[in-house]
Amino acid sequence: MTEMVHDTIEVEAPLREVYDQWTQFEEFPRFMDGVEEVQQLDDRLCHWRTKIAGATREFDTEIVDQLPDERIAWRTVGGDVKQKGVVTFEKVDDAHTRVHLSMEVEASGMADRAAKAMGVVESRIEGDLHRFKHFIEDRDRATGGWRGRLRPGESAGGATPPDPATPTDDIPPYGMPPSKETPRRDRPPYAGPA
Repeated sequence: MTEMVHDTIEVEAPLREVYDQWTQFEEFPRFMDGVEEVQQLDDRLCHWRTKIAGATREFDTEIVDQLPDERIAWRTVGGDVKQKGVVTFEKVDDAHTRVHLSMEVEASGMADRAAKAMGVVESRIEGDLHRFKHFIEDRDRATGGWRGRLRPGESAGGATPPDPATPTDDIPPYGMPPSKETPRRDRPPYAGPA
């Protein structure tokens, strides 16, 4: 059973600062409820450990499309959770940014189906976006940023089906030919698993 979730929030911060903060995946436990740890394994892969309703889950995600100041799309590639999604960023004006999150979550057991029936996933995402808003608005600037470009056709799994689309989503077709462009590294270099 698959659940689609969409939510949007306006953040009082410039587009670049909002996008840069979202690229700092290891900071997610500071504003995402139930996320205990995120380890950035390389430019595309993250390992997550969550604890929700007493159940600990671990899974890996892969960034399948990342375009600075516009979008980040991901999917799970291993572990206890199956999901994919896209977060998009839209400049409202020089001091405000709209963040739209769309996720497709696959319920895998009785507890997941009960959570879906009670609207827990929607509530969690809404809360996470509000905590992100306060996290970035309460700071002078983002805690870091990574401005590299990751294309769908270059992902470990190759071309993938489109991630959940938003009404204004303009994600290019998956399976685009690889770029010769070299992304700029602002993230610290990958140091290997901890």
